[in-house]
Amino acid sequence: MSILSKPFFHNEKAAYEWVEARVWPEGPACPRCGEKKRIGELKGNSTRIGVRKCYTCRKPFTVKVGTLMESSHIPMTKWLQAIYLMCSSKKGISSHQLSRTLGVTVKSAWFLSHRIREAMRTGDLAPFGGGGGIVEVDETYVGGKTSNARGKYKKKAVVLTLVDRDTGRARSFHIERATKAEILPILRDNLDAEARVITDEYSVYKNLDTEYAHAYVVHSKKQWGRGEIHTNTIEGFYSIMKRGLRGVYQHCSKKHLHRYAGEFDFRYSNRAKLGIDDMERTEAAVAGLVGKRLTYHQADENRVASRH
Repeated sequence: MSILSKPFFHNEKAAYEWVEARVWPEGPACPRCGEKKRIGELKGNSTRIGVRKCYTCRKPFTVKVGTLMESSHIPMTKWLQAIYLMCSSKKGISSHQLSRTLGVTVKSAWFLSHRIREAMRTGDLAPFGGGGGIVEVDETYVGGKTSNARGKYKKKAVVLTLVDRDTGRARSFHIERATKAEILPILRDNLDAEARVITDEYSVYKNLDTEYAHAYVVHSKKQWGRGEIHTNTIEGFYSIMKRGLRGVYQHCSKKHLHRYAGEFDFRYSNRAKLGIDDMERTEAAVAGLVGKRLTYHQADENRVASRH
């Protein structure tokens, strides 16, 4: 039986119960005052599914309040289907495809996808490479046009990524330029003092020699690896990201690139090779909805200019 045949993907009450069990594992809690005991479920023919009332602050609420789903009129079943599709699609799924699959407008699909990407951005700040683990670091260029050799990357956006080989996690950052002033502070904030760092021969990374155990490969001389000294892991991550950005999303504005990067980080850091299946990835994304808000202007501005 297809996973999409599960009741919580089609029945609104079952969908609310599934989300509540994960957002409120110890029972309902008022998102406004934190009350957990003096809460009652409102019932009646005219009452919306999942509405409860806090008898401390006297405010009604649902499990959507205090999450990225707050104020959304999209059914919970559509939210869960969209989250599952984005979590199970290795290279992503476009807003137009979501629109056709879910039977919603492109505007609603865009609304959903950007908020789900925000949920996927974990905000984890734990340093990579603890205990002397290997961390591969590289930067890549996405979007824009390649017009000639001299101006090859001029119009492209720059993404810096760290991949921790031991944990299998990835963490990406959209940076303005691949310079020492931008790259080194990010690395210092995200690398453990004991980390062993492996990069390519880009001159900016040579500054790491005084702070970390650093080794590099010289790609310009066709040197791809010397034992454990290689950047093949991070190149594999970039191959997935670029195929998604080019083949699925086709266009991604610099303004939203950090969310797209977070989406690819999330799927890579919670992939099947690490023993995490599609439903577990979906549950992790649902947990990421909590405690975040994304307003119309933060997510939907310039929507018309986007082609995905």
